[in-house]
Amino acid sequence: MSSSIPFSINRISAPRIPFAEFTALVKRLGVAAIEIRNDLPEAEMVNGAKAADIGAAAQAQGLAIRSINALQRFEQFDAKRLEEAKEMIAYAVACGAEALVLCPTNDLRDKRTPDQRHLDLVNALTQLKPLLGAAGLVGLVEPLGFEECAVRRKSQAARAIHEISGAGTFQLVHDTFHHHLAGEGLFFPELTGLIHISGVEDTALTPAQMRDSHRVLVGAADRLGNATQLNTLLNAGYTGYVSFEPFAEEIAAAKDIEQQLASSMVYLTEAVAKEREKDAQAA
Repeated sequence: MSSSIPFSINRISAPRIPFAEFTALVKRLGVAAIEIRNDLPEAEMVNGAKAADIGAAAQAQGLAIRSINALQRFEQFDAKRLEEAKEMIAYAVACGAEALVLCPTNDLRDKRTPDQRHLDLVNALTQLKPLLGAAGLVGLVEPLGFEECAVRRKSQAARAIHEISGAGTFQLVHDTFHHHLAGEGLFFPELTGLIHISGVEDTALTPAQMRDSHRVLVGAADRLGNATQLNTLLNAGYTGYVSFEPFAEEIAAAKDIEQQLASSMVYLTEAVAKEREKDAQAA
């Protein structure tokens, strides 16, 4: 199948099948890109798979590897984080990945003040900038909308990126789930390098109660406004990938994940088209 939306599929969408099966599934869906991860029990970066083999498997199906997801707690950039960053950058280069996702600290025990968090973020970006630049990689900063997150809103990340003149090296991940939770309402299309999509359908949850385990594929019962968010960014000129990133166990365990992904792609394509029709009528 094909779509006017440039979809990508994150490995979390089908984490329990062998990588070769995953890439073949993505190819059958007519999708051009994938994201790999380092935080799954049997993830390719964890189970000893060689980066060159991962790159070759993706290339065999004609797939780009948009990112490796992710360098965690990246803004607390100490010697340990430096070594983790170097290892992930080396893996990304060897497998042909285009970017490295950078996730901030999300911990209720984090007692840093907003000013200290900002200084730490600026320092981390400053330290990462030459490493990523030398490797030809993009650093994709992903704010997490949870209340306890050190970089909850995209405006925080954008401010730090601009302070270090880092727009050539760093971009933002617009995650539809985290955008909804953060309640910020701001879009940064010129800085956005990747969109993550997932849906939440449980009507009993408030935004503050929503967690990764509630994130499913996007369908008609979606509460996050995925179609509206996508339409906003696409209308503003975003041309990058829109990557499925559901975390719910029911998705990870699904035996019909290919069909579910295909249905979600059709739904989103039609829903965004309807949003565009509304815009045209209102103009």
